[in-house]
Amino acid sequence: MTGGRGTSGGDGIHLLVMSDTHLPVRARDLPAQLWDEVDRADLVVHAGDWVDVATLDRLETRSRALLACWGNNDGPELRARLPEVARATVGGVRVAVVHETGAKERRGERMRAAYPDTDLLVFGHSHIPWDTTAARADGTTLRLLNPGSPTDRRRQPTYTWMTAEIGDGRLARVTLHHLPPRRPPSGV
Repeated sequence: MTGGRGTSGGDGIHLLVMSDTHLPVRARDLPAQLWDEVDRADLVVHAGDWVDVATLDRLETRSRALLACWGNNDGPELRARLPEVARATVGGVRVAVVHETGAKERRGERMRAAYPDTDLLVFGHSHIPWDTTAARADGTTLRLLNPGSPTDRRRQPTYTWMTAEIGDGRLARVTLHHLPPRRPPSGV
């Protein structure tokens, strides 16, 4: 994890989860509401496809802590600074962050096998929000979250990201946030 503004304390750990920011290709900047969440979050999680190093620099500076990986659209400089899979234990929850997980069919089964010692897997790539669990034989579950994209909705109706809380060793209150599509300026 990187970052260093200190933590906000409190009862739980507030997470901001994003992916596929694609700056400055898909937008000039992150939405103001997302920057507000960066300021509130104890941990910012980014699942790759940054595209530019400036966004990583800004998030490292502004975040209390950052857990992030590179994506398929990220060049050598980002790959030199970020892992393909980022891992951390956060409030007793074992978190892994990766960009790609493959096709949606049997995703839970594949990821359960690929990440046997993970409680929460955050991923991106598809720009499609995803929130499921995959049960394991030992009774534990793997939670899979894809926050979509705050800047490139593709065929989705809105731009998206997630927030969540970690407390008492578990993930709680996962919320998918929506921003409507940007409208072009009205003509004269």
